[in-house]
Amino acid sequence: MATISSTGIGSGLDVNGIVGQLMAFEARPLSVLRSAKSGLNTQLSAIGGLQSRMSALRDAASALTSLTLWGQRVGTSADPAAVRVSTGSGAAAGSYAVQVAQLASAQTVASRSFAGSDAQLGTGTLTIELGSWVGEPSPTGFTPKAGSSAIEITIEEGQTSLAAIRDRINAAGAGVTASIVNDASGARLALRSSETGEVNAFRISVVEDDDDGIADQGLSALAYDALAASPMQRTQVAANAMATVNGIDVTSASNTFDGVADGMSLTVQKLTAAPVEVSIVPDTEAVRTAITKFVEAFNDVARYIRDQTKYDEASKKGGTLQGDRVVVTLQWQLRGLFNQDSSASEAFARMSDIGIAFKADGTLETKSSALDNALANLPELRKLLAGEGEDFGGTGFAERVRGF
Repeated sequence: MATISSTGIGSGLDVNGIVGQLMAFEARPLSVLRSAKSGLNTQLSAIGGLQSRMSALRDAASALTSLTLWGQRVGTSADPAAVRVSTGSGAAAGSYAVQVAQLASAQTVASRSFAGSDAQLGTGTLTIELGSWVGEPSPTGFTPKAGSSAIEITIEEGQTSLAAIRDRINAAGAGVTASIVNDASGARLALRSSETGEVNAFRISVVEDDDDGIADQGLSALAYDALAASPMQRTQVAANAMATVNGIDVTSASNTFDGVADGMSLTVQKLTAAPVEVSIVPDTEAVRTAITKFVEAFNDVARYIRDQTKYDEASKKGGTLQGDRVVVTLQWQLRGLFNQDSSASEAFARMSDIGIAFKADGTLETKSSALDNALANLPELRKLLAGEGEDFGGTGFAERVRGF
């Protein structure tokens, strides 16, 4: 048989076309593989999206089965402007009558008036000591505050103005704050305890470098002692907050009473003529929120599966996971977790009993009125959702999903 040994000019053959077709034919397997790879990557991405949503659903189910959720308590006050309540771990349900007799206060003293903040008082040493006055309102003694020490503040040349002394006191960390108050008669230095409570009162002693013997002149004008006549005058006493809780007297150095009951703190804000009702109750809103997130997570999974497995008649195209047996089986299994009644609770048997039911599109909807009624019976609601039964029928619905 003769063979073509040359395709030179005049042969009549379309050399470029033949070569191009041969190359295209040889490249077809590679093109098929690339197309298959692209399809697999799309499917893997879709499966990854499903796994992510299933993980979120299990997390939401775990939150509904958490002991912490069902043990949460919240405080309510009949008059939050007078008494605020907060709860922590270990708070026990209960009710309390709280009457406020006295608010906590900080000691304040004020100097005589000076011509202005630039008035010069002289050099020397101020000593400030925290403690409590014994025998209020007419003190007979002073008890230093446990754990604190007297603070000495040296006033040197160039620091003797009223404003400079104020700044020196504030920088000393002596447990008091100083400020200058201007009134009709001039400028006064006012010192106030940094914290409220009887134990945060203070006294001030002064040693002048050049003592003229006149108490209200020079640096001596800033001395204060409640046991004797002093140049500085006390304008407010240091006092504890005082209240009664269910008729029992309680006191606090601040306006917050911590631990008056397990896990409960009270903050008083004004005096009350009658007791304010305070209650510690289960946190039903936290449970409602957890249920809402659980329903939303389920619906996210249901919608995702629906979109990924649907067939679009208009475009004649199926979703990425359309016809995938595993995904379709997962869809039916998830619905099956809700379709079988639970015997975990004596009050509720179905999710629809608490207002949660399937819609025609396979997602869940919540009827708030039925859920409100269920939240009024938290012990049984917890069993329906978080009960750990010996078998599938005796297990709560969220627990079923968590272990799915």
